[in-house]
Amino acid sequence: MTGNEFPISEDDLQAFVDDRLDDTRRAALQTHLVAHPELADRIAAERRHRALLRGQLEAKFAEPVPARLRVANLRAARRGSRIVSMRSIAAALTIFVVGAMAGWFANSMTPASRAPAPTTSVAQSATAAFRTFVVEVAHPVEVGVQQEAHLLQWLSKRLGRKLAAPDLQPFGYRLMGGRLLPGGSGAAAQLMYDDASGRRLTIYVRAADGTETAFRFQQEGEAATFAWIDQGFGFAVTAVATREELLPIAEAVYRGFEGKS
Repeated sequence: MTGNEFPISEDDLQAFVDDRLDDTRRAALQTHLVAHPELADRIAAERRHRALLRGQLEAKFAEPVPARLRVANLRAARRGSRIVSMRSIAAALTIFVVGAMAGWFANSMTPASRAPAPTTSVAQSATAAFRTFVVEVAHPVEVGVQQEAHLLQWLSKRLGRKLAAPDLQPFGYRLMGGRLLPGGSGAAAQLMYDDASGRRLTIYVRAADGTETAFRFQQEGEAATFAWIDQGFGFAVTAVATREELLPIAEAVYRGFEGKS
């Protein structure tokens, strides 16, 4: 890069993966990737994952719009509703004006904030749960692997979807057990694994809104997390590992959950 260009940030990389960069910024990033082949390999892999996940959801996008959401039906329902009294309208307008003024004043005093993306929220919750329980010695899990069938049946019932424990032995990780956690407006599940050296890894699952189909990477201290959303659920894999170490494990977990609902 030249001294006149902005530095390439993680947000730029994610926007490139999601095809959200303008032509100028995309060209600058492509030039940067040519000079950094390892980074180019990582981005190429993430774009493949994005395409894979989008392919899984294309059928949903092709479904017809439900009748209750068609414009003609919405207009008919509006015409059939009762007319609100002028007094109610005046009261509503008063509340709106007062509220708008208060909101404008508050916004003028404080910086604007945006709700985090669904995958970001899932990743943050997964990281918090990882940090809370990965350090436990006596009670790292609520139900141990000795009761694996009971654990998965219990968690599946609470989450409202079939939950499996992906086989991570090819990566050296064995299932220890899991636990039920609060997650958003419902329940969340955490499965914990460890390897021969005692290093631990967790898989986090909860219901989540949104249509993000790309893996989202987050690094907080030593804890690395890959998160994604599929079929109305958010998933996250967290461990003390590098991005390169964790990515193939996240892919295996994705395949382990694929089609199970």
